[in-house]
Amino acid sequence: MASEIPMSPHLEQIHGEIRDLFRVLANGFQRLDKIKDSNRQSKQLEELAEKMRECKRLVKEFDRELKDGEARNSPEVNKQLNDEKQSMIKELNSYVALRKTYLNTLGNKKVELFDAGAGVSGEPTAEENVQMASSMSNQELVDAGMKRMDETDQAIERSKQVVHQTVEIGTQTAANLKGQTDQMGRVVNDLDTIQFSIKKASQLVKEIGRQVATDKCIMMFLFLIVCGVIAIIVVKIVNPNNKDIRDIPGLAPPAQSRRLLYLRSPEST
Repeated sequence: MASEIPMSPHLEQIHGEIRDLFRVLANGFQRLDKIKDSNRQSKQLEELAEKMRECKRLVKEFDRELKDGEARNSPEVNKQLNDEKQSMIKELNSYVALRKTYLNTLGNKKVELFDAGAGVSGEPTAEENVQMASSMSNQELVDAGMKRMDETDQAIERSKQVVHQTVEIGTQTAANLKGQTDQMGRVVNDLDTIQFSIKKASQLVKEIGRQVATDKCIMMFLFLIVCGVIAIIVVKIVNPNNKDIRDIPGLAPPAQSRRLLYLRSPEST
């Protein structure tokens, strides 16, 4: 079925490598039944575990490549590719469970927590958890529970620290925003003050201009008067007998004193 699904060259290469690893795992577990020495069995299981880790990495890469090319494929092709991915995950999980069974048979109670689909399908499956729990003693179950509780407490503590840091960052950000808002308000007030000062200065300049113009007119009028007086004085000096000048008040020569003749009547003589 997988060969009938259209795949990109890179995706087909990854799929082929995964299938090759599945064949290696199947042959490895078949040879494991023929090995009688427990040390050699443990070594063989470690080699198989390494192959499963490599297979897990390829499944993740297959999933990433599938998501990258999802837009280029039709919905039917994407469904077939996802079904093939789930099929590979299930097959890989079956080898993981088979390895754990061999480890339990060898008397290794410290089962390695290895989940081939952890990066693809999430947490270990319920079936694997049941198999691990059934293979542990009561003390091991208590220890595993205490360990999981410690891990949960640590995760909660880390979450609290993250929340506390987030609150601090939010408080600092709010304070910075408030400071910037106050600063912008002061800038607006300063701009209003500057604008009012500019208006007052413009009005003052206009008033000064009008006053200067008035002063210039007065000075010009006084200058004309002075020039006229000077001209009259010059003319008076040059031609003192000018009748026109005599008629000007203050510049005419003083009038001769007149004697009053009193006529005496003959009776007074």
